[in-house]
Amino acid sequence: MAMSDRELFARLLQCEAGGEGEVGMRAVATVVMNRTTVPYGEFFRVSNGGNIRNIIYQMGQFTCMKDVVAGQYNPQNIWNMVPEAINYEIADWALEGNRLAAIGNSLFFFNPYSDNCPQYFPPGGIGIFVNRIGEHCFYIPTERYADT
Repeated sequence: MAMSDRELFARLLQCEAGGEGEVGMRAVATVVMNRTTVPYGEFFRVSNGGNIRNIIYQMGQFTCMKDVVAGQYNPQNIWNMVPEAINYEIADWALEGNRLAAIGNSLFFFNPYSDNCPQYFPPGGIGIFVNRIGEHCFYIPTERYADT
């Protein structure tokens, strides 16, 4: 059965940031929505006019969208998630145009499994560190992102 955009988004938030609390999930939701509205670069092309499904399904972006990681079954994937009310609430909040100011126009995030966030992410210097929320580091685009 096909999921609605809302259901897909709620599952992604639960899977990618459910352990980060409400602020962490809002931060991840902001990144997803920033990718649908950025007016240039890779995510502009992928979103094809703001399509959130294209952003969520973009190859290699979200571990939770993979059935297999490092050759092993990934049990933490969106198909195994059962979203709770808070996941839907945050998905709705973001879909209504709200954003978490603490991460600005961040397009990237990841968990470094370390106390320190690298200054640049992903490799190549297309994102520069802006804030850490919980275990996730958030990055705004540099000028190099425009060439992606």
